[in-house]
Amino acid sequence: MELPFFPALFSTVKSLVVKQPFFPTLEDWLVNHPKILEFSWINGQTPASSQRFLTLTVFSYISFTFILSQVSRPFLARPVLKSISAVHNIFLLTLSFIMALGCLVSIFSQVPNFNTLVCFPKRTSPSGPLFFWAYIFYLSKIVEFMDTLLIILGNSMKRLSFLHVYHHFMVVIMCYLCLDSVQSSFSMVLVTNCIVHVVMYTYYLMCTLGMRPKWKKMVTDFQLLQFWASFLIMAMLVFYHFTGSGCSGILSWCFNAVFIVSLLFLFSDFHAKSYSPKVKGN
Repeated sequence: MELPFFPALFSTVKSLVVKQPFFPTLEDWLVNHPKILEFSWINGQTPASSQRFLTLTVFSYISFTFILSQVSRPFLARPVLKSISAVHNIFLLTLSFIMALGCLVSIFSQVPNFNTLVCFPKRTSPSGPLFFWAYIFYLSKIVEFMDTLLIILGNSMKRLSFLHVYHHFMVVIMCYLCLDSVQSSFSMVLVTNCIVHVVMYTYYLMCTLGMRPKWKKMVTDFQLLQFWASFLIMAMLVFYHFTGSGCSGILSWCFNAVFIVSLLFLFSDFHAKSYSPKVKGN
């Protein structure tokens, strides 16, 4: 059983994209490269794939964040901090763009239909281009811990909120579980998240360079839109799971559902406090 509209839309878009003259070149770079095509996630063998690594990474992030926020911190000259921040933002917005593009090209190259995109068959192996980009995405979330360090070194402690810390360490756990359990539809979430991060890190870069874009609210709006899109994707996964032979990674789906609900609540609260008419009036 299939959902109406979405399968036809996917087939139409896929047909249009693969016929473009640039597609074979992108496919060679982002899908058919041996390192990408032959990638396989093996727990305990692939770098950063063990549960011990995940536990130590998350624990270290939380511990160092707490300690550094409580003690006297080393002072970085503002020009040095701005330079580091600029390089960090350029790296992450570029990486986010490449991950979104790589995953999209992999989807159009490797995924036969919309049903498979949303619902990986049970016993799907975590190998190939889609899982390579999911792996890079997972590693990028560890790199994003640098966001927190830059906030602390810049003495911008108002930005070091519970939402910031919670979001950064929980998303690493989510990415790990999605890879390890072969989470269905994760590639769709990856694309939407990376597109939002291109916008977000572009905004951060402009602020670092001394500009003050007027679309700060749009960044939070995009993040909220991403969470609603994730709800739609998860709902479609459940539909295919219970109307077909089942989908891979349904248990990690439960973790993701709780996590995204919590993020939606926290970001909505942040949005209300930051952009309500009462706040603007003050």
